[in-house]
Amino acid sequence: MRQPRAGAFPVRASGVIERIAAKGDGVTADGRHVARAAPGDVLLDNGELQPGPHHVAPPCRHFSECGGCQLQHADEASLRQFVTERVVHAAEGQGVTVGELLETHLSPPNSRRRATLHGLKTAQGAVLGFRAASSHRIVDLAECHILHRDLFALVAPLRALLAQWGGKNPIDIALTMTDQGIDCALKNMAIDGLGPTEAFLDFARDHGLARIGVDQGYGPETLWEPQPVTVTLAGVATPLPAGAFLQPTPDGEAVLLHDAQDFCRSAEVVADLFAGLGTFAFGLSQSNRVLAVEAGRDAHLACKVAAATQAKQVHSLHRDLFRNPLQPEELNRFGAVLLDPPRAGAREQIAAIADSTLDRVAYISCNPSSWARDAKVLVDAGFRLEKLRPVGQFRWSTHVELTSLFLR
Repeated sequence: MRQPRAGAFPVRASGVIERIAAKGDGVTADGRHVARAAPGDVLLDNGELQPGPHHVAPPCRHFSECGGCQLQHADEASLRQFVTERVVHAAEGQGVTVGELLETHLSPPNSRRRATLHGLKTAQGAVLGFRAASSHRIVDLAECHILHRDLFALVAPLRALLAQWGGKNPIDIALTMTDQGIDCALKNMAIDGLGPTEAFLDFARDHGLARIGVDQGYGPETLWEPQPVTVTLAGVATPLPAGAFLQPTPDGEAVLLHDAQDFCRSAEVVADLFAGLGTFAFGLSQSNRVLAVEAGRDAHLACKVAAATQAKQVHSLHRDLFRNPLQPEELNRFGAVLLDPPRAGAREQIAAIADSTLDRVAYISCNPSSWARDAKVLVDAGFRLEKLRPVGQFRWSTHVELTSLFLR
């Protein structure tokens, strides 16, 4: 970042950065956007940026090149402000009044337990890492401050494996921490013949992987899985199907679950919609009877098996809530509903909730925009936004989550 030269003509301040916008740019009071600016930075008339008290040195050498992080130049207070404002402004933009604003949660560095990296064999060996911002180019990771250290420890060995056995096309490598170790899933990777097959099996054994699988265009195939792979959700060991969704950090999952339990505590029977593997259903079942509804067949079956084998008060239902949402007369049987939909939100299901007699809705979201749209529907139907918590599991990124409680 350039500074004004000593002895040069005085340079006037053109504007002070007041906040960080949704895509990560700093914004002045008059609405100008400045890349990699933090609140308190000063934009000079010559276009240079004078760092302010909240501007810090990025911890990672790849910052500004790697697309994995956008906000490493902002200090902890600025990160917290960004996550909080993204959620609150989304509500206010729809005319939704926030009741109690709970403390914002930020996941710490090196806490991500799952991530998808990209790899490519090159003339010099191989590159492995995240893609550059707005590009297909792969940034070859020499360090990473978001991945759990156990995941990053696999980067160099995987790079060497690709250098020997990789093909001409880029591949995706999804890494997930499980109860048995790391699950490694390769996509667009051709493994033909005895040589590469033995090489990948040796790699899995030598590095103590829980599972290694490959998708060559026909769906995931497991090459190595000495024991059935599980993840523990609220104390329940649950089968982990290939590609199943898992919250990105253990601490973030704990905060979301705490709020889900708190928001639904008074209800005897709860419907957990878009339930996935049972992340919230198993926690809720400690004090509630739970209907866990999920469209993904593999996730539904995993939840069903875990509930049956460990005698939990969870009944699993396989149902597509986008095409066939629970209807008002079905919803009326429950004391509370919890939703954790995909980024698109839950437009159809929210409309049915609005027409029901439900008076308690816990809504967990990974997209403040679609959540705010749905929140307005609930408010227009007589609900009020009682509690709201911003959550930043994807540290240093612009991806923001939240928990919320609506009462009618």
